[in-house]
Amino acid sequence: MTRKLLILILLATLFISGCECASGFGRDLQKFGSWIERNTS
Repeated sequence: MTRKLLILILLATLFISGCECASGFGRDLQKFGSWIERNTS
């Protein structure tokens, strides 16, 4: 029960904050992925 509530709160927060937050998070993940590729090769 609490797990479902936590997930709903998280999703609601993402919708309220809008797509700016999601796109910024995507860019951060992309930068982190490229940093890993540079450091492992």
